Amino acid sequence: MWHDILMIVIGLIVGLIIGFFLARTMMKKYMKKNPPINEKMIEVMMSSMGRKPSQKQVRQIMNQMNRYM
Repeated sequence: MWHDILMIVIGLIVGLIIGFFLARTMMKKYMKKNPPINEKMIEVMMSSMGRKPSQKQVRQIMNQMNRYM
């Protein structure tokens, strides 16, 4: 009886751990393939704030964002 309950609990814990890492890997792959923001969006955002960004500034912002992904 205790053996059966213990095996179910261990199975659930192992399943949660495997599911977490699998979902994390899939999300990283998806975000790398389809980034949520691109250089054109950064240019539009900065232009709407009243500044004309240089290409160097846009690349710096993209590098900062990619560093945290």
